Amino acid sequence: MLKNIFISLCLVTASFGQHAAQPKAAPQTSDTVVLRGGKLLTITHGVIDNGVVVMEKGRITAVGGASTAIPKGAKVIDVTGMTVYPGLIDSETRLGLTEISADRMTNDSSEPSDEIMPHMHVYDAFHAETALIPVTRINGITNAIVAPSEEDTLSGQSSFIQLAGKSATEMLMVRDVALSFNFTGRQRRNQSFESAKFPFTRMGMAAQLRQAFIDAQDYEQKLAAYDKKKAADSEKAGPPPKRDLRLEALLPYLRGQKPIVLAAEEGNDVQTAMDLAHEFHLKVVLNHLTHSTAVFDKVAASGFPVIVGPIYEQPKESERYDAVFRVPTELAKRGVKIAFATYDAHNVRNLPYAAGYATAFGLPHDEALKALTINPAQIWGVDKDLGSLDVGKMGNVVVANGDPLDVKTDVKHVFIGGEEIPLVSKQTQLRDQYWK
Repeated sequence: MLKNIFISLCLVTASFGQHAAQPKAAPQTSDTVVLRGGKLLTITHGVIDNGVVVMEKGRITAVGGASTAIPKGAKVIDVTGMTVYPGLIDSETRLGLTEISADRMTNDSSEPSDEIMPHMHVYDAFHAETALIPVTRINGITNAIVAPSEEDTLSGQSSFIQLAGKSATEMLMVRDVALSFNFTGRQRRNQSFESAKFPFTRMGMAAQLRQAFIDAQDYEQKLAAYDKKKAADSEKAGPPPKRDLRLEALLPYLRGQKPIVLAAEEGNDVQTAMDLAHEFHLKVVLNHLTHSTAVFDKVAASGFPVIVGPIYEQPKESERYDAVFRVPTELAKRGVKIAFATYDAHNVRNLPYAAGYATAFGLPHDEALKALTINPAQIWGVDKDLGSLDVGKMGNVVVANGDPLDVKTDVKHVFIGGEEIPLVSKQTQLRDQYWK
């Protein structure tokens, strides 16, 4: 009996989001792959029924109707009755930074030694061999932001990854894509009065952040002054200013060369953080805004895009029952560019269902799809390569047997860089091992 229960648990786990056993993908016999006969959700130029997608040497070379030319010698996959769409993008995860939540030795998501850590780089800790990535891509997620967790006010720089590759080097598409700026209140060091550390309050958090940016501006001025002296007379210039990695890391963000991901949840925190961003002319991507409906008009006026989630949180006592569920809808209605995130490692595969849930509370279906594809691609500056089925883009393409936002849909093929990825994970291996 215990054996039967164990086998049942394995089957339930393995079949989550995938109801039928998946055969291993056949070896590639050609550099050219054609998907023929499916319903194409191109994202940028509508839906094409009975369509054709051609991928050659890792890139999409043709997208069109049934009359689209098929190159000689191509591997043709019949996807009649299937839905074809670009690989999904999760705009904040902990993939590769954690493996087993309960085991501290497998968690590299935060650096607790200080609150201001902009010189921390996710790519230094990213574990490409994590068992969680195969689980994730089985549900059509092909790219993700890997970000440090939110315990610190400036917790480090995020990376944009491809969910396939022989090594971390291949998977890290953009090593330092953004800086995490957290102002949710959870960054306060106020566990107890006896052991309290700075910052103890939101006032302290704001002051600490402001000082960090001012120090970085001063550091840049000293560097510029030294360079000017060196150009005039290298012998009299003297030694350069002592290198400060913390301040150096802030410079691209103060110059507006890269975005800061500003996380805040309640309206007053959003306002304070946005004021800081305007004070230092920062390029901003807002994050969460879970309980901030009152300031959505100001958010829309700012022009900042927003990463939304988690969408399943309970409302505050002062909010309507559906206030959190409707956050994506209310932002999109005001013209704000939104993208979805799971903020997780173990459940990134559930990304499309957050968007599907939002459609039940008013978010148009096409906007929900954009928030998983072209919107995040644009936000992270990778839209020339990702986010839609367009000629010239990378062959990150998914084939499924239904609507990608529907929990009943199964993914049948995943292509990353034009190469078909076997739909195999630790869960499917357990299922197959104990099926007999």
